[in-house]
Amino acid sequence: MRFIRGSIHEYKNEGFIPRFNSFFVHGGSEGMYASKVHNNGSTEDKPINGKSFVRFESIIFRRPKEVAAKQNEMQQSTGLVEAILVEVKNRDKIGGSYLNSNAICCTPELANDGSCKVGEVIIRQDPDNPGWPKRIQTPFEGKNEEAKMLLQTVEINRTGMYYLYFMFCDPQLKGTTMSGRTVWRNPNGYLPGKMTPLMPFFGFMSLTYLILGLLWFLRFVQHWKDIIQLHYHITMVIGLGMCEMALWYFEYANFNATGSRPIGITLWAVTFSAFKKTFSRLLLLVVSMGFGVVRPTLGGVTLKVLLLGLIYFVASEALELVENLGNINDFSGKARVFLVLPVALLDSCFILWIFSSLSKTLEKLQTRRNMGKLELYRKFTNALAVSVLVSVAWISYELYFNASDPLSELWQRAWIIQAFWAVLAYILLVVICILWAPSHNPTRYSYSEVEDIEEDGISLSGENDALSLLLLFSRKYNQMYEWHHHHHQSSKK
Repeated sequence: MRFIRGSIHEYKNEGFIPRFNSFFVHGGSEGMYASKVHNNGSTEDKPINGKSFVRFESIIFRRPKEVAAKQNEMQQSTGLVEAILVEVKNRDKIGGSYLNSNAICCTPELANDGSCKVGEVIIRQDPDNPGWPKRIQTPFEGKNEEAKMLLQTVEINRTGMYYLYFMFCDPQLKGTTMSGRTVWRNPNGYLPGKMTPLMPFFGFMSLTYLILGLLWFLRFVQHWKDIIQLHYHITMVIGLGMCEMALWYFEYANFNATGSRPIGITLWAVTFSAFKKTFSRLLLLVVSMGFGVVRPTLGGVTLKVLLLGLIYFVASEALELVENLGNINDFSGKARVFLVLPVALLDSCFILWIFSSLSKTLEKLQTRRNMGKLELYRKFTNALAVSVLVSVAWISYELYFNASDPLSELWQRAWIIQAFWAVLAYILLVVICILWAPSHNPTRYSYSEVEDIEEDGISLSGENDALSLLLLFSRKYNQMYEWHHHHHQSSKK
């Protein structure tokens, strides 16, 4: 099994896979930016900042004992393994496709015209980039079971998506395994190219959440006497957002500096991210149900809401763990598709329930003729509808992007996919903060028993006019009392 820690790709007894007339191990694939500083000579004892490279460290190839025993002890090379580093756009230069052959390794027939050597992988050089695709050969000597690859560094001088393969052509080497590691570094650190722009992005998002948190806190303190329970939920979402973005920035900064991801920090970041996503969706749902605005509690649906939230948290956590603790290659794996589907299905459940609840809440507010709250919920519904339409459009673009880029050649733009969802969630949170901002007039959005009495009064008016008038009088009296009490408090201040 191969363990990959960020840009340090580790190989633990990897077995070579047959393909056409060759055997190979996929050593990694990452987007790489060109070096900002170029060496004129050796890479030893020189600073690595500004350089982009792939370094081969402690790579050892082991062939079966019976294979080694059959060799001539005096022969210098009794087997050959090649490390081939190629830019994805030049993948057609590997193998015999340009010779109208499926062969990857050179055969005696193909060697007749001098275009390749028997026993080696066929490589056609890139005229625009001399020396590429890069080939590094490691021979087995005599009857040795092991062949050690020399410690060396390949500098990257052209921006692109690079693939690394370890290959051999000799069928007698079947059963050979490899161990060791390769270190991939970009000019500004060890972050893979696809992830590099996300570090400053998370830093920027941390700042935006901090600014939102400060503004909300000032408003919260200013009107602390008029705070309702919903305000505490909004505060929690802002706090979770601040922690999530700060943790991701710290995780990426550490990853960039060391080349590996500390499991502890990554787990915290993943958990905060999953919890914040879940809590944000639950906030949207309870707001849509009119919690604290047209109803004091969620009543019988509380358990259903919590159950949906728990299932979503588990599914979201599993997806985030696979994405951030699994294979770090910039070439996306297919395994995550099976975890994306449950999350997408649960998101659909949330959307349907939210809009169904909004419809009932708007209907109830129209019945009560509470124009202030009705206008508030109409604005919220419009904002939510726009966000859903934008989300659907973006998902369509994401599907098109992934389908049209199977080899991750558009890796430099891939970070925008992840960044979009963070920005959309932030914008929705800002909209909720504006609509439900604490104020000296909490009755414009807070729940009032008077409205329930009024609604009951309207339903009874046909049966008992006297009772209806009494309820109406009671309502007017309560409104006058509330206004007088509020006015008295304001004059004291």
